[in-house]
Amino acid sequence: MKSKLSQIVATVLLTGAATLGAQAQEVKIGYVNSERILRETNLAKAAETKLQAEFSRREKALVDLETKLRAAAEKLDKDSPALGEAERGRRQRELIEQDRDLQRKRREFNEDVSQRKNEELSAVVEKANKVIKQIFEQEKYDLIVQDAIHASPRVDITKKVIDALNSQK
Repeated sequence: MKSKLSQIVATVLLTGAATLGAQAQEVKIGYVNSERILRETNLAKAAETKLQAEFSRREKALVDLETKLRAAAEKLDKDSPALGEAERGRRQRELIEQDRDLQRKRREFNEDVSQRKNEELSAVVEKANKVIKQIFEQEKYDLIVQDAIHASPRVDITKKVIDALNSQK
């Protein structure tokens, strides 16, 4: 009787283990590298080009202003020994004021670029998430993870997402 009970328990355990093993093999997991999507998709590249076009004029104006300020500072250094105390102080105050103005404009520029970049990238991320959801549903994934620390190339579907995004109009 004891051996019969042991056989039944062993059979139940083996059947349960086999069932769990089969279920574990059926789980379909995918991994997406968001950084690659934001770097390699046509949408992300187009967004970067759009931002460069949008801000290139302002950036050039800032660089020109910076160059003029630097030239004025060098001229003041060169002319300083020949200038009177009042004139030297006036020019120094002008340079300090111009430098403050340049720094303010540079900060505003950086804030504007950052805001627009976030807007453009969030649009790319939104489209990528839609594509990931479509792949999830069409290919019957159980789980798709973004930005894992380590992922096997076997579960990496980033290329599939990039190709799907690039094929969109």
